[in-house]
Amino acid sequence: MHQRYDRRQFLQSITAAGIATGLSASPTLRAMALAADPVRIGIIGCDTSHAVAFAKSFNKDIVTPGLEGFRIVAALPEASPDIENNQKRMPGFVEELKKLGVEIVSDMDALLAKSDVVMVESNDGRPHLRQALPAIRAGKKVFIDKPLAASLADGIEIFNLSEKHNAPVFSASSLRYVDNVQAVAGGSIGKVFGAETFSPCALEKTHPDLYWYGIHGVEMLCTVMGTGCQTVSRTSTADADVVVGVWEGGRIGTYRGIRGGKQDYGGNAFGESSIVPLGPYKGYEPLLLRIAEFFRTGKPPVSREATLEILAFMDAADESKRRKGAPVSVAAMFDRARKRKH
Repeated sequence: MHQRYDRRQFLQSITAAGIATGLSASPTLRAMALAADPVRIGIIGCDTSHAVAFAKSFNKDIVTPGLEGFRIVAALPEASPDIENNQKRMPGFVEELKKLGVEIVSDMDALLAKSDVVMVESNDGRPHLRQALPAIRAGKKVFIDKPLAASLADGIEIFNLSEKHNAPVFSASSLRYVDNVQAVAGGSIGKVFGAETFSPCALEKTHPDLYWYGIHGVEMLCTVMGTGCQTVSRTSTADADVVVGVWEGGRIGTYRGIRGGKQDYGGNAFGESSIVPLGPYKGYEPLLLRIAEFFRTGKPPVSREATLEILAFMDAADESKRRKGAPVSVAAMFDRARKRKH
């Protein structure tokens, strides 16, 4: 046990040294990292293709630079009983995970015993608080796939427990890490005066509308616009949603959720120096690199404030729909969520 702990500390120290010196992708560091015992990742929830895709990236023989020193070793299958498609798909995903060398366990205690860090991969946000809680109480680093939760109230509770137990939590959509989205957020076009994003927006009756799939485009929008959205209004038809947010300073950001016609991810950002497209989407690997860095350092790359504002934006969009398109205050959504937890 002491040898595993020491070698994991060694892995973290050489990785940190590589990042500090710009050598994180050097062959020597990669060889040293692979020689150490891997940091063991446990997965909760196997009802989404993400579980298999992530295991393929972390568990392949020659991993992408930046993903060295990790291995998904165990998974606890769970699928929501009231989402039929999840129930149908999970057995196939479990078999694929087994082929990738992932041990399937039957309870949370077994998963935690075999794992150093945890990924919550259920695509149903409703059980995320329950699923993450044992790992948080055990002080483990936890990545929670989108959505963080299926309600803002649960999202707030997850972060409160994370802080209480000193167990860092990170949640994000892979669309946050599209190259141009990150560049714009980092100041490539100066001040962002506005943005428009789009993504598929299938609905699931068990979830608030945008939480199920619209979150991808919403997260792109909130990433480039930053925090500080004040009001949200929404127009909804069978084939599309158009959600307009007004940020402080009168900046406007728009999300289009697509249900009819061609579906894709993208958008435009309107900046101080130029107007740039937001895309194309390049898959999961940019997100996995951030997850690996988070597991090494314990520092979430997205703040609590930014993560929760995405949920509040989506809650406000649902409330605006109920009010036939009237603007809804984002602050009011936070007030309502806090009251619900007391």
